[in-house]
Amino acid sequence: LTKVQTALEPLSITINSIHQFADPKQAIQDAAGILVGGGNTFQLLNELYRYDLVHLIREQVQSGMPYIGWSAGSNITGASIRTTNDMPIVEPPSFTALGILPFQLNPHYTNYQLPGHNGETRAQRLLEFTLVDPLTPVIGIQEGSALWRQDETLRLIGNEVAYLFHGKQQEVEIAANSDLSDYL
Repeated sequence: LTKVQTALEPLSITINSIHQFADPKQAIQDAAGILVGGGNTFQLLNELYRYDLVHLIREQVQSGMPYIGWSAGSNITGASIRTTNDMPIVEPPSFTALGILPFQLNPHYTNYQLPGHNGETRAQRLLEFTLVDPLTPVIGIQEGSALWRQDETLRLIGNEVAYLFHGKQQEVEIAANSDLSDYL
């Protein structure tokens, strides 16, 4: 919390953590926006379910409340957390996430493979997902890039390309600053 408050201090906004409130639902309803940071995606979603916040956050965002998420906070914006890179340290009641975006999001995307490492690359893992669920696209975004949604407009912003995985298609490059509204 302190790191985020310090980083965003020039914006002159008040940032509070949901755990500081006796009534998390009321805190979300009273907030001007929602910021959700990183950590373990399974744990984050588990906590949102524990406090019964998944539907409320979805409704607030669909009603126009600003939402900013990074890392795990962006993972939960998709249809589910089935393409997170995190270890399942807890078992949430469901993998169904906020559904703010109608596809899977894979932040921190990289397809780098260490020399001599014989394990799967991220691209191979995402292809496995799309072969099991060919109807749900996955967009992998790299460090230094973000998705910006305003109403029914979605843009990839930043200087990095992103990658689309859909059905048998793997690692289709999406140019930096592309319009991705067709995926909404």
